[in-house]
Amino acid sequence: MDTAVNGAQQKAPHAKENEQAQFGVDPASGFFFTSPFRSLTTQGCFATITLPAAGGDDINGEFQQAVRHAFDDARLAGIKKPVLCGAIPFDTRQPSSLFIPQHTQWFDREAFMAAQPAADADGPEIDALNELPAQAPFMQMVSDAVAATASGELDKVVLSRLLEIETRQPVDRQALMARIIAQNPNGFHFHVPLEDGALLGASPELLLRKSGAQFYSNPLAGSARRDADPQRDREVSEQLLASSKDNVEHDFVTEGMRQVLTGRCRYLNIPTAPELLSTTTLWHLSTPIDGEVDCRRENALSLACLLHPTPALCGTPTLKARDLIAELEPFDRDLFGGIVGWCDAEGNGEWVVTIRCGTVQGRRVRLFAGAGIVKDSSPESEWHETGTKLSTILRAFGLNQG
Repeated sequence: MDTAVNGAQQKAPHAKENEQAQFGVDPASGFFFTSPFRSLTTQGCFATITLPAAGGDDINGEFQQAVRHAFDDARLAGIKKPVLCGAIPFDTRQPSSLFIPQHTQWFDREAFMAAQPAADADGPEIDALNELPAQAPFMQMVSDAVAATASGELDKVVLSRLLEIETRQPVDRQALMARIIAQNPNGFHFHVPLEDGALLGASPELLLRKSGAQFYSNPLAGSARRDADPQRDREVSEQLLASSKDNVEHDFVTEGMRQVLTGRCRYLNIPTAPELLSTTTLWHLSTPIDGEVDCRRENALSLACLLHPTPALCGTPTLKARDLIAELEPFDRDLFGGIVGWCDAEGNGEWVVTIRCGTVQGRRVRLFAGAGIVKDSSPESEWHETGTKLSTILRAFGLNQG
């Protein structure tokens, strides 16, 4: 396990990790995360945790022990209130990208947003763009998944596709984050530094927030493209809310979450019907969930690992859906479709699903979008849905597909 927790031998400065005056808010320097709940930015790295998060829901398991040891080492080194932040991949058997920063700054999101200058709408020019997979093989993937659901092999599977882009100039991540924030003001904004670049985006979906004994989740499943005309936009939202296909897809998600959460809660509140949630480009079916944990040792990361991957990002049953994704998708999702967020040593924290996002490495950009497939899914409709999501990210990144 000594290869999973690294850097704890580094000495951290004392006492000032939470003072806003210590350093400015730079969305593209270290880890950056905004939320209506709490927002933070970090500097430096005290220790990294690369141990896979599989089994991370077990309070007494190897992963949770590694997290506790890292927190203990940080406090011994003078970090009074250590925070663990970063990202966990879609497949929790793969290495995690988590770390404890040397300095953590909490800031007010509304004040930060109000102080942001106007973002430059234009990003670097696209030199080359590759769709993975292209339309015909993606639609065949969907057909294969529909056949699997129709046969009763599984109820739902989420299939995704990537855009691989090379730009003419290196991507300015600070300008990119400014565009993402400006175009998605209500999203959960994040920037996660990686060895070879960064993961960044604006997720609309809260996986898990925990404060004290209370926790909250807001799964999304089922979506429709918004319309510029107010009357038509209202009709689109009403059609989504009445759609039997989208409601079935959404029910798989909430029922799956009910099954895994029930045994860990004093109480659990899951509304019987979804409501509408809107972003600048999409309507989503949304269910706000809240509850209270039964065990005081439960923490935000243990609950996030319990839920991840949800049927909204993987499918149901989870293991069968994950296997079918590995069989059908011609790429490794890595951090796409995973979770990003933070937790503290007291068990509080917040994790969102890693969607509406991309990775940047110099002039290389990769964008990700997926769609839930059930027995009534149409391959052409799912192609257009993922296309709408990718177009949204392209615009946020300031990239013109042409």
